[in-house]
Amino acid sequence: MFIKQRIDLLVRLGEYMASNEPGWLEAKQKAFQENNWFIPEFVDRAAASIAVNFLQHDILEAFTSRYQLPPKQEHPKKVGIVLAGNIPLVGFHDTLCVFLSGHYAVIKPSSKDEALIKHLVKKLSEWEPAAAPYFELRSMLKGCDAYIATGSNNTSRYFEYYFRNYPTIIRRNRTSVAVLTGKETASELGELAEDVYQYFGLGCRNVTKLYVPRDYNFELLLEAFSKYNYLINHHKYKNNYDYNLAAHILNNQYYMTNGSIILVENPSPFSPISQLHWEYYDDEQAVRESLTDNEAIQCVVGSHYTSFGQAQCPSIDTFADGTDTVEFLKSLS
Repeated sequence: MFIKQRIDLLVRLGEYMASNEPGWLEAKQKAFQENNWFIPEFVDRAAASIAVNFLQHDILEAFTSRYQLPPKQEHPKKVGIVLAGNIPLVGFHDTLCVFLSGHYAVIKPSSKDEALIKHLVKKLSEWEPAAAPYFELRSMLKGCDAYIATGSNNTSRYFEYYFRNYPTIIRRNRTSVAVLTGKETASELGELAEDVYQYFGLGCRNVTKLYVPRDYNFELLLEAFSKYNYLINHHKYKNNYDYNLAAHILNNQYYMTNGSIILVENPSPFSPISQLHWEYYDDEQAVRESLTDNEAIQCVVGSHYTSFGQAQCPSIDTFADGTDTVEFLKSLS
């Protein structure tokens, strides 16, 4: 396939993901049945973000032109992709980059997120039979020319060992934080709630820690976060909330809550489900410097950083760990 054909096909996929086609609705329902964290609201948000921020003709044209990708890949390679399953379609961007580059994507879906990627790949091949060789789904990856693998810090060590003789991108645990000044409006704090609560906080772009000035008043924050109090009715989320709350009560540890999230003073940027860490600062510049080049931080939200409410809406040229996936793929040719 020529790159123009691939772009046109992806644009059609974006239109499909924004539609209410029966097949797509069925696939989304199946995703929820197989993984109850994938509630319809969050599956729809993930699909809409991909359709709007990735699969628009002008976006794809500009993206491929920037890398001067050839009209046709003369020497396509097999690129194994180990997909994560923490949020719906979290590995779609890697698959997209491989397809745009003209290589063959050999995909190992996460058991937590199989229904969506399998359905979308099948649709591409149905619409354009020439696309079929570009996508292969496997339960085990062998015989590829390069690998892109996403997992925990533990699994990354296994990936490094198993794929040590091949070109690789290996992604590890990451999370996101927000730097507040205390001057945020109620609207901005409401947008911050999107960054914290979307996908139940399971994504690497979810804010799991706040940096706040020493005199910060948490009342407005907790009030703004109440817009997501309905999530406490989700049984998996409530189980996590109840467990963490009980632990703080038994340990006589100070905490704050609005009934759907627990705020705890803790220096770690990583927090468990239903919990949000915070830390006081005296010098915002010092905080900024501490976050620069911090490999554990995916995204920083705040008035001088990524806009409130936009953490889960990355653009097509925002790469998961700062490693340019397309440049990596170009180097394989």
